[in-house]
Amino acid sequence: MDDERARSREEERNRRAAERAEAAQARSERRAADRDEAARQREQARAARGAEDEARRAALAADREGRPKRRASGSLARTGEQKVVRDVRLYRTNVDTGRMRELAKRGATVEGLAKVFGVSIETVVEALKGDAALKA
Repeated sequence: MDDERARSREEERNRRAAERAEAAQARSERRAADRDEAARQREQARAARGAEDEARRAALAADREGRPKRRASGSLARTGEQKVVRDVRLYRTNVDTGRMRELAKRGATVEGLAKVFGVSIETVVEALKGDAALKA
């Protein structure tokens, strides 16, 4: 009877150990399947994000096509309006003797004033006559 009882307990122990091993194997397989599913979902999400990024980049590139490559000022970036460039080669500076005297006091030369104001050197000398700041 003791042998039968011992054998019965051993069989019960072996059965419980086999059940635990099967449960552990089932948990392991379920976890592996869950990991595979999570990896597949992450890969799908990554692919969707990549497609969204590509679409966004394409839209930005299309928007960028119409804009100039370099912006001269902040307002151009905001409004997209080009600054009007005028041909000022033939413009003349107003000959103002007060400005000439002020610039001469700051160190401008007679030749430089004549060139800037577009007048002869004699005209500048005449305008600065009697001024102590006259530089030749």
